[in-house]
Amino acid sequence: MNKTIHNPHLSSTTSLLNDLRSTPNGLSSEEANQRVNEFGKNKLPTGERTSLWHLLLKQFKSWLVILLIAAAIISWMADQLIDSWVIIAVIIINAGLGLFQEYRAEMAIASLRNLIVKVAKVMRDGKLVTIASELLVPGDIIVLEEGDSIPADGRILISKNLRTTESSLTGESVPVSKNENSLSKETAMADRKNMVWKGTFVAGGYAKVIVTGTGLNTAIGNISETLVSIKKKRSSFMLKTDFLAKQMSVIAIVSALILFLVGYFYRDFAINDIALISIAALVAAVPEGLPAVISIVLAIGAHRMAKRNAIIREFTATETLGAVNTILTDKTGTLTQNSLTVSKLFISGETDFTVSGEGWLPAGNIMQSNTIVDIENNDAVKKILAIAAISNNSELQHNQQNNTYELIGDPTEGALSVLARKGGINEENLNAYKIDDLPFDSNIKLRATLSNYFDDQELFITGAPEQLLERSNYVLTNNGVEKLSSDERVQIQNKIAEWSNNAMRVIALAFKKDSNTSINTNNLNDLVFAGLTGMIDPPRPDAKLAVEKCKRSGIRVVMVTGDHINTAIAIAKASGILDGKNKEDVRALTEQQLSLLDDKEFDETIQKVSVYARLTPSMKLRIAKRLQKLGNLIAMTGDGVNDAPALKQADVGISMGIMGTDVARESSDVVLADDNFATVVNAVEEGRIVFANSRQTSFFLVTTNIAESVTLIGSIIFGLPLPLTATQILWLNLVTDGVTAMALATEQNHKDLMGSSPVSKKENILNKEVLPFLYINVIIMVGLSFATFIYFIDESIELARTGLFIVMAFSQLFNVFNLRSIKKSVFE
Repeated sequence: MNKTIHNPHLSSTTSLLNDLRSTPNGLSSEEANQRVNEFGKNKLPTGERTSLWHLLLKQFKSWLVILLIAAAIISWMADQLIDSWVIIAVIIINAGLGLFQEYRAEMAIASLRNLIVKVAKVMRDGKLVTIASELLVPGDIIVLEEGDSIPADGRILISKNLRTTESSLTGESVPVSKNENSLSKETAMADRKNMVWKGTFVAGGYAKVIVTGTGLNTAIGNISETLVSIKKKRSSFMLKTDFLAKQMSVIAIVSALILFLVGYFYRDFAINDIALISIAALVAAVPEGLPAVISIVLAIGAHRMAKRNAIIREFTATETLGAVNTILTDKTGTLTQNSLTVSKLFISGETDFTVSGEGWLPAGNIMQSNTIVDIENNDAVKKILAIAAISNNSELQHNQQNNTYELIGDPTEGALSVLARKGGINEENLNAYKIDDLPFDSNIKLRATLSNYFDDQELFITGAPEQLLERSNYVLTNNGVEKLSSDERVQIQNKIAEWSNNAMRVIALAFKKDSNTSINTNNLNDLVFAGLTGMIDPPRPDAKLAVEKCKRSGIRVVMVTGDHINTAIAIAKASGILDGKNKEDVRALTEQQLSLLDDKEFDETIQKVSVYARLTPSMKLRIAKRLQKLGNLIAMTGDGVNDAPALKQADVGISMGIMGTDVARESSDVVLADDNFATVVNAVEEGRIVFANSRQTSFFLVTTNIAESVTLIGSIIFGLPLPLTATQILWLNLVTDGVTAMALATEQNHKDLMGSSPVSKKENILNKEVLPFLYINVIIMVGLSFATFIYFIDESIELARTGLFIVMAFSQLFNVFNLRSIKKSVFE
């Protein structure tokens, strides 16, 4: 038997049982054990926690560190042991800083990991037993019920009102109704109603499922294999610091070479003497304190980000964030709260009601025309709230530790339960009013509860608005129950269409008197239509402000979601991604439309259109890759398994810490502790501060090193003694420069960073912008130093060297104030 059953959604249940050599009563224990040996265990390769040894070695993968190691070796060979040991100490301090930060991030991620599926209910030897989910094999028959995590991919054999929550895998924001019917070959994964997927959850109902894929041979397993094939590139900041190290290497080598040639051929120094002098010049040109100071800049940035709920896993991502010019963002759970909320109520003949409050927190008001409704004196609203509360099997739990509310059960029922609580129905044991209950039936698209909540025994019903409207002959108004007229029926139909077009999930409520002791599905007619609720997964409160801040900062925000296109457009408008300011801005495309484009059209499209819906993980990955090829530095935000490949491919992957899956977190460089898109913008702001501080500290340190090299070369050319000893050079590089540079490393935001465009990914730390400052500073430092040296040389060489050393040291101290900002003077 093959490890992979191709397209099981095509097959009939009978042929699939034959192909997998199974029966409706499952496998025997003996056969299952053989298949475990044949197929392997039903688990994914665990992302091993990065070892301390690996993190330590990682700190030495930098040209700056390699440059320091070379300087230490050269000093050792030249018998300059003090210099060598000092440089080695700097290397160790630098590695220690990086190791501490990244290890702390790993520990933070470990604390956020959720427990994975441990057990599964499976038919073995004709009996229903509970086993470890990793022992499941293709051909097993598993039983799924409300609240279960789905332990493997499978084809549905029998189902009763099964609904699954698949947002982590497909991006679908609401539960998906399932059935056992065969489908066509072209059916997209998100629309395969007869399949269930490993890593998703049962929102309601019951099913028997035959396992078709385990371990890596699952949808989530395929994504894991895609992740392995994506090689993580060196970050933008590492490339920039490597280039800076190469620049300094060239300056050091050229300085030493010039000094050697001038001293040996022009001044006739002995070769041993000039070799030692040249080595001193080589060491002088190497900014020994630079790696440590840059690490401190990154550490301070990472610490600031952590205080703003962004945990940095990859040290250099701190700066790379500041250069990002495009953010690809998932919708569900990132821009939205991932919790359905009733925001509108409709009662026939009434102005629409609005409902305040968002998420599972049962706090808010029901208002009409901006006035809070007096529910005690509004029988129609009171009836709707009772139906919402009673015809409901969800449960809200208050987590007192962090003062949040969590939902157990179906999100749609959860939203109705929250609505009822906002209206004052807070009784603990609502089940006491239930006589009989019919869970949601996907065939008739409704659920019903027989209740004695009011004086008369009644049937409370919620479900698809078209279904309930068709079954209704009466309508509830503020005047009581009336005959449902054709005009009122049209009015209700128009309201359903209006809300649906605005990407709302519309649920109808109805009731009727019923004296029976149980629910009869043939008796669900002649209903009283009570009203409509319009619910939506609301945008995060500060998402729109964050998107606007991105746009002002020259950062493009692009939504990439697996959800429906209407929902994507609605959230894109609410969060400001679509604002209609240009022609392309109102467009949104699905994967099916994107797949029709050739490569050139695809590249042109992704640079204009900002909303994409119904995307698979592979299409998200393709968009990320092509945007990078087109010169963009991208960040990707997401929480689901379907986001993981693009998260890993992005220059900076940003995952959600609370709702995010382990796969998403392990693929990212930054984890948001609060799952808030606004935190991404805060992190970008800190990243810009880090880049500015990195540039200013680097420029500050390099200035002295070049001034030292020019001073040494000048003294040889003009026939003067060496103006500095090796110890003085090291002191300038490590103490006067290195310690002083810490002040620049902690420089705060000057409040103009987010008002400008992102730094180009090609812009180096030392570039044309700072060269004029470099020339001016070097000329001033060298001029003052030479003047001091010549003034005191007649008295003694020691006094002259001391004077030069003090001038150069104090020049750097004054330079700190000058370099607090490249664009503003010290007086500003």
